[in-house]
Amino acid sequence: MQAPTPIPVERLQFAMPPVHDSVADERRHRKERLAGALRLFGRLGYEDGVSGHITARDPEYADCFWVNPFGMPFKHITVGDLVLANADGQVVEGRHHVNQAAFTVHAQAHLARPDVVAVAHCHSLHGRALATLGELLDPITQEACAFYESHVLYDGYTGVVVDADEGRRIATALGDHKAVILRNHGLLTVGDSVDAAAWWFITMERSCQVQLSARAAGRPVLIGHKQAVQTREQLGSDLVAWINYQSLWQDISRSEPDLLA
Repeated sequence: MQAPTPIPVERLQFAMPPVHDSVADERRHRKERLAGALRLFGRLGYEDGVSGHITARDPEYADCFWVNPFGMPFKHITVGDLVLANADGQVVEGRHHVNQAAFTVHAQAHLARPDVVAVAHCHSLHGRALATLGELLDPITQEACAFYESHVLYDGYTGVVVDADEGRRIATALGDHKAVILRNHGLLTVGDSVDAAAWWFITMERSCQVQLSARAAGRPVLIGHKQAVQTREQLGSDLVAWINYQSLWQDISRSEPDLLA
């Protein structure tokens, strides 16, 4: 019996970041992805009281950012609930307040990095645990290698961030990296899309969990510098992060379509 004929590669589907025809379409897309990412973070247990935010730069007003409303559960947020605030944390569109302390950090990261569309910061369990050690992620898995020489430690803690100067210091520490570990505080990730920033946070939190678990069990074997760099070059781009995130987006958007309201 003759083997089936292979389907031409060009006929196979493979999702890539969309190109938008208008600012309105791009704004709607970013808001949908933002609401979806917040729900995923709620599902994954990253929410801790009123702490934690994801922000998305508006495609038209570059110094304004969409953000989750203060005090609203991540699991309940819809596109219509999102708030647009300027760099000073003043609400310019929406019905709710924003968390001024958290927004201070996000706004400064956005202002320092014009290439960044989204910033994610939550008080996740394992991120906070690793942050108390004042250490970086070790290259012990290929997922952790995505952050190799591409994340930094902000080695200071001054309490709740409420002033722009502290936000600027964190943004300066972040530099051109994809993530920063805030000592005694938690994780912050950035990306050129909501999808990328959300994926970096999720996989960084998991990498923190693996590192803490491996250390508790024994002495982890480090991946060598050359191999770690090669792995980062393969897995560490925002495009790869976007691709990795799509299954999560499909899950949340199909199982909870009310988020689009």
